[in-house]
Amino acid sequence: MTELPTGFRVLVAGGSRGIGLAIADAFARAGAAVAICARGATGLEAARDALARHGHPVHAFACDLAVASDIERMVAQAAAALGGLDVVVNNASGFGSGAGEEGWRASVEVDLMAAVRCNRHALPHLARSAHPAILNISSINGIRATPRAMAYSVAKAAVNHYTATLAAELAPQRIRVNAIAPGSIEFPGGLWARRRAEDPALYARVRDGIPFGGFGAPQDVAAAALFLCAPAARWITGQVLAVDGGQSL
Repeated sequence: MTELPTGFRVLVAGGSRGIGLAIADAFARAGAAVAICARGATGLEAARDALARHGHPVHAFACDLAVASDIERMVAQAAAALGGLDVVVNNASGFGSGAGEEGWRASVEVDLMAAVRCNRHALPHLARSAHPAILNISSINGIRATPRAMAYSVAKAAVNHYTATLAAELAPQRIRVNAIAPGSIEFPGGLWARRRAEDPALYARVRDGIPFGGFGAPQDVAAAALFLCAPAARWITGQVLAVDGGQSL
C-alpha cells in the first residue's frame, strides 16, 4: 500500500462519484484528510458520508467548476478547512459532444479551464507544502484522434500539454504536475453504464476491443492517482500515464 505522511491534505475537484470519488476514497483510506467538491448537493453529501467512514477529516463543498468565482471560493474554503493543501486533483469534465458551440464551451470551461483556475488558486497553498503535487485527469481521447467526441478529445489533449508545460514551469519549486489518461471506465451512472442500456452494440464493441478484456474500474485509476501524488513518486513530473488496459495500443 502506498504510504502517505501524517496529516496529508488532498483536494479532489469533481469528487462525488465515479473516478473522482474513487480517488478521494483511496486517499482517505490511506489516511489523508480530504476535501471534495461537486455541483449536486445530494451526491456530495452521500460521498462525504462514505469517505468519513475511514475515520479521517472530510469536507465537501458545492461548486460549479464552470464558474471561475466558484472555483476561487472553493479552493479557499478547502485550504482553510484542511489547514493547507498538499495535493490537488482535477477530475471534472463537461463531456462536451457534437459540433455545436455548447459542447466546445463545456469542454473548454470544465475540462481545461477549471483545472487551470483551480491550480492557480491552489499554488500559494501548495508552495507551503513539503510534498506538493497536482494531478490532472485527462483521457486517452486526448492522446489519439476520436472524431465522435471532438470537443472533449481536443480539450483533453490541451490538458495533456498544459500538464507538461506547468510541470516545467513549477519544477524549480519542486511542485510536481502529472496527468492520468483513463481509458473506458465503467461505473454506475457513468457513460458506459448508460451505453450498456442505450447502445448495447457499441458497448460490446468497445468492451471486446480492450486488450485486457472488459472495461476498467474507477479503482484502477485511483490506485495510479494515489501513487503519482504520494512522496514515493517524488521524481516523476510532467508525465501523462494511460490507465486503460492496453486500449490505446
